[in-house]
Amino acid sequence: MSKAGKPGLRKLGTEQANLATAGLDTRSAREIAEIINAEDARVASAVARALPEIARAIDAIAQALSSGGRLIYVGAGTSGRIAALDAAECPPTFNTDPEMVQFIMSGGERALGRAAEASEDWPALGRRDIAKRKPGKHDVVVGVSASGRTPYTVAALRYARSHGATTVAVTNNRGSWLERVAGMAIVADVGPEVVAGSTRMKAGTAQKLILNMLSTGAMARLGYVYGNLMVNVHVKNTKLWERGVTILEEAAGIKRAAADRALNAAGRSVPVALVMLKAGVGKAEARRRLKTARGNVRQAIGD
Repeated sequence: MSKAGKPGLRKLGTEQANLATAGLDTRSAREIAEIINAEDARVASAVARALPEIARAIDAIAQALSSGGRLIYVGAGTSGRIAALDAAECPPTFNTDPEMVQFIMSGGERALGRAAEASEDWPALGRRDIAKRKPGKHDVVVGVSASGRTPYTVAALRYARSHGATTVAVTNNRGSWLERVAGMAIVADVGPEVVAGSTRMKAGTAQKLILNMLSTGAMARLGYVYGNLMVNVHVKNTKLWERGVTILEEAAGIKRAAADRALNAAGRSVPVALVMLKAGVGKAEARRRLKTARGNVRQAIGD
């Protein structure tokens, strides 16, 4: 047993030497790319085996957010950075309040661009950082860790669960501490990495896929997309204006010029414009409907 009684790293699947990548440093650039690509192809099937647990977590997150709760990611190193990325992308993609989807990173925000791995060994820091967010019964806290044994993340998840939050573990090794302390667990067993122990590779890719599913799935359940259209997109530049117009063209079945006028009339709000067009109401009524429907575009339209 190693520090704090944790099982040694060498026993973890993500730490094993990968026989398929032996002699990697002697291969040509093309061979290296082919080897990595072949290993990456295994990730999707590993995630697929966890789909029942992912679906369960999506429903829990959607329920929490619909009740005014939050989705809070916790992680360290690569896992923390992937979690931070997913949280940061929610406001521009779904027009959510930044408080709705949050992240807590071992080492703080400066660790997003600079390694601060030492801080992940301290459970007290994990408890301190999650305690600042005051997790409760309406929140879902997702701990992300490839090994599933990161003290910072394990402690944060344990604290959140003890204070009534729904807790989810996202990890790449079965039977981990993180899995044991969480209310539900999503395990994507991707096996040995191309470079032994470099969990920024297959494990990190699996985590990215899973967190995309959790946030996008919950937002879809809440009606923050319409069909498969990013109807809550922020129209803040030329590219995004074009995207908004295209969404209105497709969703409302209208020509570009009409979509352009509608977006202007709606104060540059795509969901308001779509409700105006589909429900045949003015801007004020469209806004009222969206507020009543808590942002669910389909409900606001009355589909």
